Amino acid sequence: MKWFGLLLALLLAAAGPGARGQEGLDFPEYDGIDRVVDVNAKNYKSVLKKFSVLALLYHEPVGDDKASQKQFELEELILELAAQVLEEKGVGFGLVDSEKDAAVAKKLGLTEEDSVYVFKEDEMIEYDGEFAADTLVEFLLDVLEDPVEFIEGDRELQAFDNIEDEPKLIGYFKNEESEHFKAFVDAAEEFHPYIPFFATFDGKVAKKLTLKLNEIDYYEPFMDKPVTIPDKPNSEEEIVQFIEEHKRSTLRKLKPDSMYETWVFSLCVYWRERLMLWGICMCVWCIQYVCLRTCNCASACVYMCVHIHCVCVSGLCRMCVPVICMCVVCLHI
Repeated sequence: MKWFGLLLALLLAAAGPGARGQEGLDFPEYDGIDRVVDVNAKNYKSVLKKFSVLALLYHEPVGDDKASQKQFELEELILELAAQVLEEKGVGFGLVDSEKDAAVAKKLGLTEEDSVYVFKEDEMIEYDGEFAADTLVEFLLDVLEDPVEFIEGDRELQAFDNIEDEPKLIGYFKNEESEHFKAFVDAAEEFHPYIPFFATFDGKVAKKLTLKLNEIDYYEPFMDKPVTIPDKPNSEEEIVQFIEEHKRSTLRKLKPDSMYETWVFSLCVYWRERLMLWGICMCVWCIQYVCLRTCNCASACVYMCVHIHCVCVSGLCRMCVPVICMCVVCLHI
């Protein structure tokens, strides 16, 4: 667990009302009532039915030493504070021991220790944010919202345009009964609340967004021009696949509720793309070398241009280009 989050929860509990100041949520003083449930094989089904949204902390067994017990108490306090704030919203909280409740964890699909899993209807969401009461509460409030927001006029359209630091999707559909809109909603549930989905049934709004009927546009963070999902109308599977292939975190603003998910994904994508481009550079260089050795200067010049373009696109230093050219000339001589 992140000690910063644990310390923050302890300070919030001690400080009482108004500890958060002007921004964010105001946490009340902990009232001492136990709301967090120990989830086991006997009660897990009833607990899932009781709450519209259930957050479970899947934790490793608590050690016998004082340090481990103290850490677990702080983690439990974070959940108790969040449970107190969200009690009226119908949000429940529970603990699942990875050793004692291994059978329950397997049935629910819990795999990573010291992680929070959120259950809403038939969906399970792994919380990738900071383990702090305020951040967790704000995340769960987002989970409670509908996965698709509607744009019905200029005010909502302006709010949509103001979202620049995270990916977003918007689709234009006939009405809420449209099968294509329902597929859009089902896809939105897969990414809720990390990626916002928007929909409009208004032809005027769609015209301003240059959307055709049953068309869906995907906006990358900080990009003005969207990418249209091809082959409309799209099924749920097609929408999900498109997002998985196109979502990138390298330009996403770091947020407390997704800070750990962001960097792992972005590094994988970044190095995969760079290795592919560098591989292309090496292949072109080999062909270029063979052309020069066989005195086919025209072909060599063509491949040199391609090589220079690949080097620039791959993000290598621009100073590499003249160095490569000099090396090629020397080899030819």
